[in-house]
Amino acid sequence: MENPALSTLTAQINQVVVGKPDVIKLTITALLAGGHVLFEDVPGVGKTTLARALARSVAGDFNRVQFTPDLLPNDILGVSILNQQHNDFEFHAGPIFTTMLLADEINRATPRTQSALLQAMAERQVTIDGTTYPLPANFFVLATENPSEYAGTYPLPEAQLDRFLFSLQVGYPTAPDELALYSGDDRQQTLAKLQAVVSEETLTALKQQVTQVKISPTVVQYALDLVTATRQDAAIRLGISPRGGLALMQASRAYALLNGRDYVLPADIQALLIPTFSHRLVLANGAQSLAAKQQVVRDLQSSLPVPTKGLDK
Repeated sequence: MENPALSTLTAQINQVVVGKPDVIKLTITALLAGGHVLFEDVPGVGKTTLARALARSVAGDFNRVQFTPDLLPNDILGVSILNQQHNDFEFHAGPIFTTMLLADEINRATPRTQSALLQAMAERQVTIDGTTYPLPANFFVLATENPSEYAGTYPLPEAQLDRFLFSLQVGYPTAPDELALYSGDDRQQTLAKLQAVVSEETLTALKQQVTQVKISPTVVQYALDLVTATRQDAAIRLGISPRGGLALMQASRAYALLNGRDYVLPADIQALLIPTFSHRLVLANGAQSLAAKQQVVRDLQSSLPVPTKGLDK
């Protein structure tokens, strides 16, 4: 049975981001799984709108950072400033201290600035000048990046890519959806009217439910077989790490919950394979495009048998 709060959340975002139910569902899945999302796509297809719609629909703070070549790590994390009255340093928190952070065009910043997110995304805390500061429990990063062939971009290193649970593409809308977009209400006005339909307490409770979703040994073995296959495929130079496999497990639990189940099916694993694996792979031929990596994952998925027995709850 579907959770009413999740159904309301999904329906509200669908009002703003037209014709992209699968992308919205995967974004909410990442939120429930405690992961982060990277959107790679051309400008103007609704990546930022989706992030803002989700942020307004879930209670909590929201900050947006426009990544540029001159952005410094302290611009994101914060800085300690000398208080001359007290003769002591005071920490001034940066925009990363929020519930939801939109890192817009993340690959336009230098690798040094990109690395400022590593600890925050992995540990939900930030260490500055030897002092560790906790981030909100539901800290969630939605990052957008332009395709690597665009001018003025820096490729995200493997360690940074591995911090993202999913890599998603919004894509152009279909002709009917784009027609509805042109003739409908202004999206900025619609965004401004959105109210939070999921409290922070509800989100925390939903995340706890995710941890209770069961995965049978057969499905776990199927996931492991897929992970192992990426390390043995001649087309792949760097396969999926154990952290990537654990990410698939956690995401599949969240996806099952979003589909109204308390157990994971092989179909859940299959639905999440491309968004979980593609950005983590390094191909043997050096191809960088996400499309090339996605095709390798499709080929790999089709080469392995899907279990049909031993799927009991």
